[in-house]
Amino acid sequence: MRIRKTTEADFDRVMEIYAHARTFMAEHGNPNQWGPTNWPPADLIHQDIACGKGHVCEHGGRVVGAFFFDMGRDIEPTYAQIDDGAWLDDGPYGVVHRIASDGSVRGVGACCIQWAFDQCGHLRIDTHADNVVMQNLLRKLGFVHCGTIYVYEDRFPRLAFEKLA
Repeated sequence: MRIRKTTEADFDRVMEIYAHARTFMAEHGNPNQWGPTNWPPADLIHQDIACGKGHVCEHGGRVVGAFFFDMGRDIEPTYAQIDDGAWLDDGPYGVVHRIASDGSVRGVGACCIQWAFDQCGHLRIDTHADNVVMQNLLRKLGFVHCGTIYVYEDRFPRLAFEKLA
């Protein structure tokens, strides 16, 4: 699998992947993370592409996954406040958001997350409490549950995970 930056030519395919992910989450006990708001919105994906932080995962020349990646110091405002725990380290970190697969190839999520971790060696990610699939993947990849954060998009708390090199 190969990771590269998303281009506008990928936009329709990326939106198809997010539609598949919403259905998959709802079928696996997580209807509220992206479903009620039809997340992520098209304008946000265009922003991800324009700023160079949207990425796709290709397998056999076909886009099979998509995600947002950024890194730096204090790059995620919603991570400034963490309840019921604490972050492992307060240094610069990478963050992954909006990770999704079309379900056609196993291991896309792990590939994307590992690629992001390899870029920075300190990664944070959050997920809905009902997203057991993602929680299991994160634990399998060596992430530690650090507490609870809240996002601006909805009222549901998110489980916050972190991994250090």
